[in-house]
Amino acid sequence: MRIEKANELGLCFGVKRAIGIVEKVAREQGGIETLGALAHNQQVIEKLAAIGVRVVKDINDIQGDTVAISSHGVSPHVEEVIRAKHIKIINTTCPSVRRAQLAAQRLAKASFFVVVYGDAKHIEVKGVLGWADGKGIATLDENLLKKLDQVPRRLGILSQTTQIPEHFTEFVKKLVDSTLTKNAELYIIDTICHSTRKRQTAAIKLAEKADLMLVIGSRTSANTNRLAELCAVVTKTYLVETTEEIKPSWLKGKQHIGITAGASTDEQTINEVVACLEALAKGL
Repeated sequence: MRIEKANELGLCFGVKRAIGIVEKVAREQGGIETLGALAHNQQVIEKLAAIGVRVVKDINDIQGDTVAISSHGVSPHVEEVIRAKHIKIINTTCPSVRRAQLAAQRLAKASFFVVVYGDAKHIEVKGVLGWADGKGIATLDENLLKKLDQVPRRLGILSQTTQIPEHFTEFVKKLVDSTLTKNAELYIIDTICHSTRKRQTAAIKLAEKADLMLVIGSRTSANTNRLAELCAVVTKTYLVETTEEIKPSWLKGKQHIGITAGASTDEQTINEVVACLEALAKGL
């Protein structure tokens, strides 16, 4: 049995950067709080907790005088509320997310109604919309705009950074068909991050030749779910968080197992899954 890892997988630049910043501050200060999980991965959260990084869900739960904003970013309003409490902010927002935030801000200031292609409940998307100063919506359904009392004449369209590029393209095409009217103006900004593209491309390439794909990462991670979604179209795919979820029956009759992992999945977890598969393969 051959076990092969995708050429691009695991921790992305943005998450590595955030972890590095928080680890440094935690060691210098003897600990630090983060507003929300630094990354959507329980193993990463547990490792950070071991050096004094504590996750708080709400601003009112912050006990210290310093808090780190996660790689997903927050709205300007949230930052203002934190500073009003005289709490220092360590901002670890991913540069790709920051680019999307600034794009939303520019569009809103230019009088465009901002449409974010993404999960309206996701923390990143909420933050990006916050930079549009309430002048926008987030949706995965192009028909939602039709339900507005009046479809805005000027639309600025961008994407959650972890969405599938082809799906964003289709969304934009449908939006053009359904909302374009006389004198309408559309401004489209591709804000899908480069790391996401590379990981998705590498995962699909491997899935096309593998009998089975394992996608390692949290089920609360948007980019991990996108990887599993893409691989499942090509071959049999399972999303697992740890080795405990792997079933020996999955491997029966399989000669080529492909491995990919979400952008919040650390190398140790990936290596543990590979070792587990190698051990199981010997018993078949």
